[in-house]
Amino acid sequence: MIDYVGLLILLALVVLFGWLVTRAWRARNGFVKWAGVIVSGLLTILFALVLVAALKGTAMLSAKHNNPVSDVKVAMTPEQIARGERFAVLCADCHAADHQLPMEGSNFGANLPMPIGTLYAPNLTPAGELKDWTDGEIIRAIREGVHKNGRSLIIMPSDIMHNLSDDDVQALVAYLRSQPPVEPATPTNKLNVIGALFMNMAPLLTAQPPITGPVTAPPEGPTAAYGEYMVNVGGCRACHGTQLAGGTPPEGGAPAPNLTKIIPTWTEAQFITFFRTGQTPSGETVSDNMPWKSYNQALSDDNLKAAYAYLSKLTPMESSAAQ
Repeated sequence: MIDYVGLLILLALVVLFGWLVTRAWRARNGFVKWAGVIVSGLLTILFALVLVAALKGTAMLSAKHNNPVSDVKVAMTPEQIARGERFAVLCADCHAADHQLPMEGSNFGANLPMPIGTLYAPNLTPAGELKDWTDGEIIRAIREGVHKNGRSLIIMPSDIMHNLSDDDVQALVAYLRSQPPVEPATPTNKLNVIGALFMNMAPLLTAQPPITGPVTAPPEGPTAAYGEYMVNVGGCRACHGTQLAGGTPPEGGAPAPNLTKIIPTWTEAQFITFFRTGQTPSGETVSDNMPWKSYNQALSDDNLKAAYAYLSKLTPMESSAAQ
């Protein structure tokens, strides 16, 4: 995870321009002297600051987390596998190039505007590295964002999955184990010095505090309580804001609308139709930034009724830039 070459190049530039400062200071020509000192001095300071930022980012990438690993063993029942597939459909948005199961991995780095190194959403089929992980290590990665080696995962929505119940996360592991193996395995993530610098501007690490007790979900059914659980683990707040009153999606783009004002004006049937067709009650087709196709596959009518029961009863709020 450490880009030694990139760090050495930055160090060499600091030393080089620092040496040029001393050379310029000895010049007899006044213009050459002061121009050299100012330009070389500014570049020395600039590359020194960049080096410090790169070292800080590298330290963040290399930090180890001591979150304990449970010794749970997933039963792998047909019921678990079927239940886990519902959640896996949502995971495929990142872990499959075509957003469809199985999850053979996806090259995130290819879609970024700058070369930050090797960055893949890894292959989660039995052909990938999970074949060497225990069930407890996979569960820790999903809900706490910690890799088998103890480092934080990168761009893993573990803050959302942190609330996934014990039963549901075990079902997801059961499905991951049951997938057909798809070759080849994705390469190991390794960010270069540019990626380390990027960590200071937009941290990509997602390690969460350890989960120390049982995590349960409300009984499944078309209730507001279960709807709140689905909204929380479905990632709605990541785009629509912590209060669901509007926000900016993590990947950028147009602001996500204020659900506290929109959903109470829809009927339950219109809400379900939206997720089945991608069209609002007014006939507008929603942007592809809204993953309605994945939710359509993952959620039953009762799941959507539960989400509607929760969202339709929210107190309308004004949109806030803080969302």
